[in-house]
Amino acid sequence: MSVRFGDPEHFPGWLAARDAVLGMAEPDFVDPINGLRFIPRATYGAYLEQSAREAVARLRKKGWRVDVVPEQVTAAEPAPGGRVRLFHGDGESLTVDHTVLCVGRGRPGDPYGLTGRDGYLPDAYPLARTLGEIGADADVGVIGAGLTGVDIVLSLLARGHRGRVLLASRSGVLPRVRQTARPHTLKHFTADWFRGAARRGETVTLGQVVDLMRAEFADAGEDFTAVAREITAAAEAEDPVKRLRRHLSEVDSPDRGLRILQQAVPATGPDVWPLLPEADRRQLLRDHYRSMMSLCCPMPATTATALLGMVDSGQLRIVSDVRAVEPRPGGGFALRTGDGAPPLRADRLINAVNPAPGGLPARAQSLVTSLVSEGLAELHPRGGVVTERATSRLLTGGRAHPGLYALGDLAAGSLFFTFGLPSIVDRAHDIVQAIRAGDGPPLSVTENAVLSA
Repeated sequence: MSVRFGDPEHFPGWLAARDAVLGMAEPDFVDPINGLRFIPRATYGAYLEQSAREAVARLRKKGWRVDVVPEQVTAAEPAPGGRVRLFHGDGESLTVDHTVLCVGRGRPGDPYGLTGRDGYLPDAYPLARTLGEIGADADVGVIGAGLTGVDIVLSLLARGHRGRVLLASRSGVLPRVRQTARPHTLKHFTADWFRGAARRGETVTLGQVVDLMRAEFADAGEDFTAVAREITAAAEAEDPVKRLRRHLSEVDSPDRGLRILQQAVPATGPDVWPLLPEADRRQLLRDHYRSMMSLCCPMPATTATALLGMVDSGQLRIVSDVRAVEPRPGGGFALRTGDGAPPLRADRLINAVNPAPGGLPARAQSLVTSLVSEGLAELHPRGGVVTERATSRLLTGGRAHPGLYALGDLAAGSLFFTFGLPSIVDRAHDIVQAIRAGDGPPLSVTENAVLSA
């Protein structure tokens, strides 16, 4: 989780320095079940903020001018010399040589059209504000069973919530439980292999990808079939509580199969995705999207233990196959499942549905619209804008725009693997390398303007 490319010890080093300043004899936030350290969002946010401040200070020390302009960028247009003119504030503008669009994630999804309904909280964060609006005895429904939903449930528990909690979703697929670490060096399913295929202009089918993964497993002496069954099981009607108990029981399993997959998918996935035929991409998204998210974004073992404790006490119910959520005439909400059972009731609902991949934040809509209208960007059918894999440059009609890049969910339609900090760091490195290699107007120690959009 280090924010500095090529320096995996940057974040652990920051944590060690923090521990020393706080006078801690032992590290905090250590999972007692598997010994891994899980850092809260606020602490990790402090790490990112301090890292950014230090980076700005180093740039200024080297002679760069760094301006942080806390205003929304509303539009953009081409400028002479391959530059881009950015409009912000009340019609002010700034012409820049290189533009990196880092507009963040889109709005959380609203699959049941509940925005604006009394008692419905459309965005979970910040939790201190959201949960502060909920009475301790209220029955709470959490829509979405990913990490955000799990985070909400545990936060309710930590606040001493007394009411019942429903963790409800269509699939019922929770994040997998993170196993104890067993290091593995990828030998077959590597980024270098897929980058070589990209340089040769080759397409790689899903069947070839599976064959490479089989070779990786065979070389490690692991059973690929068992892992394949786990992936397909997520699409089947396995009881979510039964699945959670099974995953928790496998925390210390000697089998390395799932660990290899969890390492390979985020590390190599960004290089695999652009090479797949479109039909294969659609198949993966249709059949295995939930499985990929569950595997790539696991929960700590202590979190799973806490969830099961709430289940066993009767406070938490994990509900799958949710088909409809409707306001009730007397207040609150009714959740209907596909089995025809009587609807479940909740006094308050918290939305934990992730933003759609490639979705745009409301404040970035006008900027992206102007980029498209000016011929600087092309909307991707799966969301965001069309980008080039190797450099993250914006593409229109297959032509790259030097000096204009997208980072994060804005590039999800083309790259898919834009979630998680490792992918963000890798793509940021690609962009910097492209700029240093001469993409766009010449780079000089002159000005680096950072604007919010």
